[in-house]
Amino acid sequence: MTLKECLDECMEALDLFLNNHFSESLERLRPRVNESMYHALIYATVLEMQAMMTFQHDDITNAGITMKSAQEVCQRFRRKSSALANKSVGDSLNEVQLHAEVCYAECQLQRAALTFLQDENMVSFIKGGIKVRNSYLIYKELHALIKSHNCLKGASHVHLEGGVSFGIGAFNLTLSLFPPRILKVLEFAGFSGDKDYGLSLLHDGATGVNLRSMLSAMLLLCYYTFLTFILGRTGEGEVEEAERLLKPFRLRYPRGAIFLFFAGRTEEIKGNIDEAVALFEDGCKAQQAWKQFHHMCYWELMWCFTYKRAWKMAYFYADLLSQESRWSKAMYVYMKAAYLSMLPDDEDRPFGENEVQLFRQVPTFKQKIAGKSPPTEKFAIRKARRYKAACPHKLPVPVLEMMYMWNGFSMISKRPELTEGMLHTLVEAESTLVESLENEFSVDDRCVIHLLKGLCLKNQGLLQAAEESFRKVFSSEKKIRYDHYLVPNTLVELSLLYIDQGRREEAIRLLHKAKHNYKEYSMESRTQFRIHAALAKLKANTSEEEDTHL
Repeated sequence: MTLKECLDECMEALDLFLNNHFSESLERLRPRVNESMYHALIYATVLEMQAMMTFQHDDITNAGITMKSAQEVCQRFRRKSSALANKSVGDSLNEVQLHAEVCYAECQLQRAALTFLQDENMVSFIKGGIKVRNSYLIYKELHALIKSHNCLKGASHVHLEGGVSFGIGAFNLTLSLFPPRILKVLEFAGFSGDKDYGLSLLHDGATGVNLRSMLSAMLLLCYYTFLTFILGRTGEGEVEEAERLLKPFRLRYPRGAIFLFFAGRTEEIKGNIDEAVALFEDGCKAQQAWKQFHHMCYWELMWCFTYKRAWKMAYFYADLLSQESRWSKAMYVYMKAAYLSMLPDDEDRPFGENEVQLFRQVPTFKQKIAGKSPPTEKFAIRKARRYKAACPHKLPVPVLEMMYMWNGFSMISKRPELTEGMLHTLVEAESTLVESLENEFSVDDRCVIHLLKGLCLKNQGLLQAAEESFRKVFSSEKKIRYDHYLVPNTLVELSLLYIDQGRREEAIRLLHKAKHNYKEYSMESRTQFRIHAALAKLKANTSEEEDTHL
């Protein structure tokens, strides 16, 4: 088969995949995985996506072996002395050799992702880092080459350009999100990140007709509908961009599970919770072949019912996840316990389960991804620790606290009745605390409620009251015994409130205080990413003098 015929067949296979015909897509690719670099790459990519969703050890191992084989197929088509930086070598590469370079770089990048996911030792991290660096250098050299006047533009140049745009765009966008101290290390190793440039390249890739359009679009959709929220943005412009990107894909693949999922997520961000629920349910009905897609929808449905304070429905989805998904059983069991703890004491528990017993089980499900326990799991395990006691002191609002960690309060900001409901729950919890005997957790629990009440008041536009609620956390700083994440996060929230009020200098001062004065608290890396994003938004210097001691 010619290069063009290979690409045409891979486009057809991808079309099947996006229409939920996953097995047929793999069957179309399988016969040529040992002879065509594109068949090998796309086949391995689909298996890797499946492995990342199932999180089954055998699937991850199989995907790694398949991706290594794909890299070996790509290697056969590469020029033997492939120093692209050498102008004469770059100019003399034929079309197939140029495509082999971009496919090889993509294989390296995906193999690195699997290495981080699969192994836990330092040698594996070093190997993964080397793969990432090698991949980046190939993309960089290819990008310079295709921008030059001398680059050979064959019949399939649009696919080559799409591959390079995806690679360079993904690197720039991803690296731009890292806080300065991490970026310094990466830049020292030859890395750098420019967010706007990365976004523009990915947009070019996503809106063109090429093999990587879908990958570029999915990365952008993940950025606009997930990453920006984890980083604490409110997502006004991001939602519009996501909807623009989704529109052509929704028209072409109206029952495509992937696009139904992202459509649900955009409605959720807009505060249209019922519409989001309908789309996530549609995403589950659209296909039965890959249950892992269902798990992504279950996770979002759990939060949608959380925003509506339908604790038993949210519990139902947490229970499904705890039974079917391997991604984070500790988190799912914690959420089950948390939802049950929100019910009145005299109300029957589903399946006769007991929240105290569930909280006690949480640490037994601890796992490691890329050699470390996920921060959200660590947080859940720390919070569940108080239930070890024979007569444990109840967590006041564990669901709302975890909702904060996933930036859920910004999701309900456009729905006054949902914010009002959350505030009612917090006021009730506060009253219960006032009536309870003082214990070692009392100050921490009150401060959790002050932080979350501040967010609700901010949503309601009561900015002075919100500030006062945040300041109650600062006034108790020296008395907080366990939840040390509260003060730096409250500083971030108050700085975001100041940004809304145009108090730029005060906001920057608070962000730097949160950045430099607090260390080794729960979810620290996520808070640092949020600080970096806020400073970048303010166009403040994110690597000032104070950074040098880090």
